[in-house]
Amino acid sequence: MQNPFSSFFMGGFECADHINRSGERVNLLEITQHHLKVEEDYKLLIDMGITSVREGICWSAVEVSPGKFDFSEVLNRIKIADKLGIQQIWDMIHFGYPDDLFPTHPKFCDRFTQLCTEFVKFYKQNSTQNLLIVPINEISFLSWFSGDARGTVPFLERSGWDIKYHLCKAAVLGIKAIKQEDSSATIILVEPLVKVHQNGLLSEEKLFKINEYQFEAADMISGRICPELGGNPNLFDILGVNYYWNCQWIEGGETVYWPDAIKARVPLRKLLFGAFLRYEKPLFISETGHFGEGRVEWLQEIGEECRSVINAGIPFWGVCIYPVTDRPNWDNLLEYSNCGIFDLDKEGNRIPHAEYIEELKTQQLNFNNILIK
Repeated sequence: MQNPFSSFFMGGFECADHINRSGERVNLLEITQHHLKVEEDYKLLIDMGITSVREGICWSAVEVSPGKFDFSEVLNRIKIADKLGIQQIWDMIHFGYPDDLFPTHPKFCDRFTQLCTEFVKFYKQNSTQNLLIVPINEISFLSWFSGDARGTVPFLERSGWDIKYHLCKAAVLGIKAIKQEDSSATIILVEPLVKVHQNGLLSEEKLFKINEYQFEAADMISGRICPELGGNPNLFDILGVNYYWNCQWIEGGETVYWPDAIKARVPLRKLLFGAFLRYEKPLFISETGHFGEGRVEWLQEIGEECRSVINAGIPFWGVCIYPVTDRPNWDNLLEYSNCGIFDLDKEGNRIPHAEYIEELKTQQLNFNNILIK
């Protein structure tokens, strides 16, 4: 397939809508006021040459009661995108579910499949764009976060595999429902890309197994494992990988520090090569970014690594800067990270990070020079 993205660099808008450790619903779409300032946000990106964005529907908000959906807020974003020429990639689940659901609930798969069906019908009636869709964002992270770390519903420990299995079951059924309604939809899997390092206590076999955990969700959906779920390699078209500074750590210990003066980290290009060889699907970085003063240096390193991947002949189709606007800590909504292209003041005004934006423009020129060769 050809690269479907309208710009190599993309912008990602926070759309997590899960319940946090305090039992509070977190809706970052509303907290960052993107639902109110979507036209302003899109115009800011257009000014930087970015015309492709990641968005989320917020399942907990659009399913107003079981089986009844209100996509009116989503429709507003679609209309503004069509007016401005912005391409949208839609997440069905970005960590949150309706209040009465969790992945192992006996009705979870049926409700998720209905969500996918109703959204695709709605989308075809209201958008002029081809559908680009992520069924479930970061199954590997979400299953650990909710099944091992008690970070969100259902707040469990030692249950990560069970949550992962049921999320993958839902994803397979959801993808099939999407394709039944729109055979031309582009299905994107988005998973974390990580590297777990030796702590001096593990056998190489055990370390290898630990590093394999990150691939289990894509393996299930592609039918490599758990064939009873009905997965197969044709269920997704593009693999997106989310990669941040803390995606490399010593098993049982701390993050392998960045900036990496002693070269302890595995280069990103090597991790990307491995993901491509495993699935033989086009790749893009579906989330990346940093915080504070490190934003510029991080983007420089990401750019260098990704250009190496392109020069090696791998179909690598883009980099999504995430998030566009700063975000609060999920468990302390008063604490912000200073991680966006735009930081936020108390009124939600977008405050540009000038050096980050200038570096982004430089990186766009660097990639344009490669891509037009």
